[in-house]
Amino acid sequence: MAIRAVVWDVDDTLFDYTSADREGMRAHLLAGELLAGYASVEEALLRWREVTDLQWARFAAGEADFETQRRDRIRVFLEHELTDDEADDWFRRYLVHYESAWSLFPDVLPVLDALAASHRHAVLSNSSLHVQDPKLRALGVHDRFEAVLCAAELGVSKPEAGAFLAACEALALPPDQVAYVGDHPEIDGRGAAEAGLLSVWIDRGGAYATAEPPVGLCRIVSLGELPALLRADTRFGAPTGIG
Repeated sequence: MAIRAVVWDVDDTLFDYTSADREGMRAHLLAGELLAGYASVEEALLRWREVTDLQWARFAAGEADFETQRRDRIRVFLEHELTDDEADDWFRRYLVHYESAWSLFPDVLPVLDALAASHRHAVLSNSSLHVQDPKLRALGVHDRFEAVLCAAELGVSKPEAGAFLAACEALALPPDQVAYVGDHPEIDGRGAAEAGLLSVWIDRGGAYATAEPPVGLCRIVSLGELPALLRADTRFGAPTGIG
């Protein structure tokens, strides 16, 4: 079957979340939020990323809802008990700096333009609509997508097959006519492949660059490689190194 639609992850796939989070948190800490318990801003940034990854894993596993994982992220990072209102206030101050650093990866608009006439597009994120909908609007790409689906509202998160199948259902297409593009080789890559989609891992050389690619996905290092991959539709027996 030909691939008729592409479903996209957002953070670190379309949107440079890692850079925005790092630069936003750096500015937040330098504005007076750095605790005495950290020897430097760099040490605090490393700890923030560790805590973020751990709390997102809890959310993905269904152990905490979206708001709880965000508040617990702050409590663990600060090593201090906070009320919900106090945690939310701290996060709002961080968001001012984080949002000022938002940007798309440079290969995003060219590939969306290249595929605009040939493929339909949707978003599936392990975040919430409250977060991703305004972000996509601010980045100027919201109207590129027929549907924006998020785990917080779906009640199921990647890598569960139900999340990917919900995206296919929103497009009224079977999984074998849909490609999924994401940056995480397990949560995005393995999950999409096991749900029956053409799974494409965009390896931007970040935290997962040394990971062993799961069986059943295609690996690209630039979204510029995607149009040729979709035309070829090499899901069966595809190499994990494209380009």
